[in-house]
Amino acid sequence: MSDALATLLTERLGCHAPIIQTAMGWVAEPQLVIASSNAGAFGFLGCAVMTPDEAATKIAAVRGGTDKAFGVNFHSFQPGADRIVDLILANKDQVRAVSFGRGPNAKMIGRFRDAGILCIPTVGAVKHAVKMAELGVDMVTVQGGEGGGHTGSVPTTVLLPQVLDAVQVPVIAAGGFADGRGLAAALAYGAVGIAMGTRFLLTRESPVPEVSKGVYLKAATDDIYVTTRLDGVPQRMVRTALMDRIERSGGLGMWLRAFEAGLAMKRQTGASWRDMLASARGMTAHGAMPLRQAMMAATMPTLIRKAVVEGDIANGVMATGVVAGRIDNLPSCQELVDEILRDARQRIAALAGSA
Repeated sequence: MSDALATLLTERLGCHAPIIQTAMGWVAEPQLVIASSNAGAFGFLGCAVMTPDEAATKIAAVRGGTDKAFGVNFHSFQPGADRIVDLILANKDQVRAVSFGRGPNAKMIGRFRDAGILCIPTVGAVKHAVKMAELGVDMVTVQGGEGGGHTGSVPTTVLLPQVLDAVQVPVIAAGGFADGRGLAAALAYGAVGIAMGTRFLLTRESPVPEVSKGVYLKAATDDIYVTTRLDGVPQRMVRTALMDRIERSGGLGMWLRAFEAGLAMKRQTGASWRDMLASARGMTAHGAMPLRQAMMAATMPTLIRKAVVEGDIANGVMATGVVAGRIDNLPSCQELVDEILRDARQRIAALAGSA
C-alpha cells in the first residue's frame, strides 16, 4: 500500500514529511531551519528581512547545521535583492526552493528553474494563484485568512478548494494548521502538504524570547484579531497594550510610528531612505497598495523585531495565526513533526477503515 504522506511535496523537496516551516521574518533563523529540516519538514530561511551579507552568513550557518535541503524566502523589491538571488543560485546544491509573496517575474522564475530551484510563492487569493501559475512557478502555498501577519478575509476551507480548482500546479495549504488532523484534512482536499508558521514559532528551537513565547501561549482566540491600523493593510496580531494604543491613535500617530520604524531600520540594515522608498515603490507595483501604506509596510518589520527578537512586548507587535489560540505547549521540532505524522496516519487509517 502506498504511503499517503509521501506526496509531490516530499518527492520534489526531498523532505520526509509533507510539512513546510514558513519563512517568518526574525523567526525563521538558522537554528529553527536546521531543527525543522533535521526533523523531516522543509525549512525556509527568512531572508526577506536580511541584508545580503546577513543572508550569506545565515545560509552558510544552515548549511553547516544540516545536510538536508532547505529553502530561502526573499522579496524582489527589498534592498540588495539581486545579490540575494545570486547567493541562492550559488547555493543551489542545497537550496531546493525559494518562496516569496510579491516578487519575481517570469524571467527570474526561469533563472531559478534553470538552476533546479523550485519557486513556491505564497498567495492569499485565487487570482494571485492563477497569475503565479501563468508565470511558471512550480507550486503555490495558499494562505487562508486564519494565517498570521498580512492576511486576506477568505478562510482556508473556502480558499483552498477554490485554488485547487483554478490551477494545475501542486498546492500547499496554510493558515490554521498545527497538527495531524489538519494535515489529513489538507490532503483530503487535494493539497500536497501543509505550511505552518505559528506552530513552528512555538517550538523550543524557535529563537523567539521566552517572554514573548509566554504571551503567545497565553493568548486565547479572542485575543487574536485582524487590524488595519499598522500600515493600512489587514494584519493578524495578538492584542497587546501597544496594539490597543495603536487602535486609538490617529493618522498623525501612524506616520510618526512609520518614521520611527524607518529610523530603526536604517540603523539595523544600513539602508538609505532612498533604498526604503524604492522598496516601498516595489510593493505598490504589485497591487493597489498606496505609497503611504507601502512605506509603512516597508518599516513594519522593525516593530515585529522588537517583540520577537528583543522580547520588548511594550514597544513591539506580535504577528500570529489565529491557531495560536489553541496552542499550549513548546515541543521540539522533532517532537512536533513526529506527532503530526503519527496523528495524520491514524486519522487517515481510521477514514479508510483500517485503524
